[in-house]
Amino acid sequence: MNAPLPVSVAREAAGSAYERVAAISNEVAGRLAERLARETQGEVLFTPADRGRYATDASIYQEMPVGVFVPRTAEDVHAAIDICRDLRVPIVPRGSGTSQCGQTVGAGLVIDHSRHVRKVLAVDPQARTAVVEPGLVLDHLNAQLKQHGLWYPVDVSTSAQATLGGMAGNNSCGSRSIAWGNMVHNVLGMEAWTPDGQLHRFGRFEESTGWVRTMGEQVRAMAEGLAPEIDAHWPKVLRRVAGYNLDVFRNQNPKPYTQDGSVNLAHLLVGSEGTLALTRSLTLQLSPLPKAKVLGVVNFPTFYKAMDTAQHIVKLGDGTLTAVELVDRTMIELALQNPAFAPVVRGAVIGKPDAVLLVEFSGAEKAPLVKHLDRLVELMGDLGLPGAVVRMEDDTAQKALWDVRKAGLNIMMSLKGDGKPVSFIEDCAVPLEHLAEYTDALTQVFRRHGSRGTWYAHASVGTLHVRPILDMRREGAPKMRAIAEEASTLVRQYRGAYSGEHGDGLCRGEWIRWQFGPKVTEAFTQIKRLFDPDALFCPRRIVDAPRMDDTRLMRFPPSYKVIPLQPALDWRAWDVQNDPMTERTTAPGTGGDPAGGFAKAVEMCNNNGHCRKFDAGTMCPSYRVTRDEQHLTRGRANTLRLAVSGQLGPEGLAQPAVRDALDLCVSCKGCKRDCPTGVDMAKMKVEFLHHWHAKHGRSLKDKLIAGLPDYARSAAKFAGLLNLRNRIPPLAWLGEKLLGFSARRSLPEWQSQHFFNQPHGTATRDEVLAAAKPVVLFVDTFNGFFESANATAALQVLQAAGYTVHVAAKQQDDGKHLCCGRTHLAVGDVDAARTKAREVVAALSDFARRGIAIVGLEPSCLLTLRDEHLSLGLGEDAQAIAASALLLEEFLARELAAGQLDGLQAKLRPVDRPILVHGHCHQKAFDAVSPVMKLLQLIPGAKPSLIESSCCGMAGAFGYEASHHDVSMAMAELSLLPAVRQSPDAIVVADGTSCRHQIHDGAQREAVHAAVLLARQLAR
Repeated sequence: MNAPLPVSVAREAAGSAYERVAAISNEVAGRLAERLARETQGEVLFTPADRGRYATDASIYQEMPVGVFVPRTAEDVHAAIDICRDLRVPIVPRGSGTSQCGQTVGAGLVIDHSRHVRKVLAVDPQARTAVVEPGLVLDHLNAQLKQHGLWYPVDVSTSAQATLGGMAGNNSCGSRSIAWGNMVHNVLGMEAWTPDGQLHRFGRFEESTGWVRTMGEQVRAMAEGLAPEIDAHWPKVLRRVAGYNLDVFRNQNPKPYTQDGSVNLAHLLVGSEGTLALTRSLTLQLSPLPKAKVLGVVNFPTFYKAMDTAQHIVKLGDGTLTAVELVDRTMIELALQNPAFAPVVRGAVIGKPDAVLLVEFSGAEKAPLVKHLDRLVELMGDLGLPGAVVRMEDDTAQKALWDVRKAGLNIMMSLKGDGKPVSFIEDCAVPLEHLAEYTDALTQVFRRHGSRGTWYAHASVGTLHVRPILDMRREGAPKMRAIAEEASTLVRQYRGAYSGEHGDGLCRGEWIRWQFGPKVTEAFTQIKRLFDPDALFCPRRIVDAPRMDDTRLMRFPPSYKVIPLQPALDWRAWDVQNDPMTERTTAPGTGGDPAGGFAKAVEMCNNNGHCRKFDAGTMCPSYRVTRDEQHLTRGRANTLRLAVSGQLGPEGLAQPAVRDALDLCVSCKGCKRDCPTGVDMAKMKVEFLHHWHAKHGRSLKDKLIAGLPDYARSAAKFAGLLNLRNRIPPLAWLGEKLLGFSARRSLPEWQSQHFFNQPHGTATRDEVLAAAKPVVLFVDTFNGFFESANATAALQVLQAAGYTVHVAAKQQDDGKHLCCGRTHLAVGDVDAARTKAREVVAALSDFARRGIAIVGLEPSCLLTLRDEHLSLGLGEDAQAIAASALLLEEFLARELAAGQLDGLQAKLRPVDRPILVHGHCHQKAFDAVSPVMKLLQLIPGAKPSLIESSCCGMAGAFGYEASHHDVSMAMAELSLLPAVRQSPDAIVVADGTSCRHQIHDGAQREAVHAAVLLARQLAR
């Protein structure tokens, strides 16, 4: 199912692994790759592109590994430890790579546990425990626990991506730590390998034996000998994750590590960031899943007032308060610019607040919680802020707002320009009573250095994620150092913790000595030597850490240069600079990008890993079936960044490594909507294909796909002959051999009698311009030549609703229909697409300037007018057309809201069958699925149900290609096809041509366009 990787070492090629890898790296790398390939079942990834994709995480750092290993089993991990020990190659364990401080990058062998080593090994509902492998994602565990009424309550914002092993390594905390504590409070035991290859059980100290017992006794002796130092230097706050948890033997945490005060040696590994042992399994303490929640959104006129109020809010709830989370003005404004988040935020804020606090109460029943919400409202009135609380008692509304909050960091990173909010002091924790003074003083520090901070996160426990806006390409590193030194003084003044949640890594390791003093730091060094005397695991982390501002370790060092590139599409909106103080950006095209803005658009990816999610939404369908970093939006963006900056070689963009990374991108546009930083990989793929084909030429298959609108009218005359391909297997086989179209896939059926050669009696241009209820129907190639009934049905519905309909046509009739250029864009032929788009602009601009709706049926075509056409340099007329372009359901839903469809509704007959709706990816990207649901509800008796699905897997020509057939079907089998099969009596509605085809081939069911269903129900 996965596309082949150029130097991914296969079992049968193990013998030649050394030569191939040594040729592109060094002798040790060659020997390492050879042995991994020969002695394990895992994937061995040593190409420059593979290494580059794993050289970064969600931090500012980049460090090239010697190679990447993706184990299939825990035994593979064990074998890799032995091999690396023999060859003296360091190991860097990795989960989802969402670390903020550079914990999962390093110069050794990166071991990615997240793809295969992710099983739930055991669940005991009575004891409320679970045993899991380290690569398991938190949300995936909680989905399995839900049936037992349990959950794992370390509710980190990256729960859809973060692995339990990574969370343990980092001692993660989460939004609700005020109620449930940190990772260390919820781990009961661990099995882990030490660098000598021995597997040990870490649990209760008094039950430990052998080496683990001996090690525990030595650490206990250290703690006892350093008691005065620990008491003097250890931060007395819940959020302290720096160094090693030496205080397990002399607790300094406001919440004891264990309920009975005992010592658990697994807690020494929690927060150790992979420097002491590699996790085989974790035993977790589970909690009852709260049955009810309410949320109060408190709006504040000033940031200071919000911080000062937090200390009073945390006293509410009588034990039911589970979160007090901050969202600041910057995050609110950026969220309002994201189509996925804007409606949610508008429903939560009052006016233009400077900050809001999300105050959550959880418990067994909702009624008592509502009373706590009442008390919150009373408290705000007492504090001089009456009417400041937006009450949210509905579970759906609460979840939607929490989703925005969870995306907070990534929303912050969506600021365009080289200046970005930088993580290095972002989670310092101070006692809650000092929070307002600390944040105010830190704001002054930023101002002195010509910057301002973006703020969000955990007001309940005095940890605020603050990121000053810095340009890490230009003087960012020295400014970072200066701000860090002043911030550390403030942290010490307020007796806080310098590292309160996101760990040490490359960013804060050097500050451990500052926090704990030389004697405790020396104890940390002794602990490291006790576990790992040869520094095999994550060297230079926690112990002997590098300087945080060492630019040699950064993603954008002074040597970073972009290869000049003349883009085919307009990327100037990203080619800007920003003012750190005001966050205002310069005019498009003024940012100094040698790639015309394309490089800066690619660099918007900050590696946060949001695209690794598997829940509702579209992004990223190919990753969902391959679980391969290469086929992930983040992996693709990293590949593009490495290419345009010359790190993969002088060829730049048009090279095989980029082609391989983008091969399975289905251009679903899911990232356009779901990526919080706005990475639009579908558009980037068009740009890449343009440059690739300019260098390598186009295949016959590509030419047939691109030219379909041009030869469709002629080909339709031979419909009977062309359709024999679907009926005679040898013809399908021959087509696969010659053209690459899968013989296992039927092709769309041509129609000799089609929409464009039939009379329809529609209005002329002049008639529609003069009509009282005008509309222009844009009929695309697919609905015009292959499924004419859809276009005819749309025409019937519009006319039944009383509209005067004009079918869009070229200004000068040349015997061809009007085309958006989508097929040319699909193969990167931007120049030909621009020619088609100009014809559209010429034909439709008069209507758009009059405000007449331009209505289409095929989402991928109509929405091209709203998206890609704006990147083709077509001027204001294209923008006017984009504003008027609507899918049929969008238009009718708008008219319904205006009270214009009473006549249509009266003509609709009841339906007595269930209706399933599958949304086309582009519909989802443009929030155009809900209008389908609203419109279908016009039909008496209709109760449409939306299939929660990602991409159907067809994606235009993608699913027809032999090389993509298996991946295409795997995408469909994730949710779409099973849902269709489970409802054999349902009417299946799918607006996308390719979606309907996938349902036909995969489930042997006929899906219909919404227009067809509406037309069927019209009274005759």
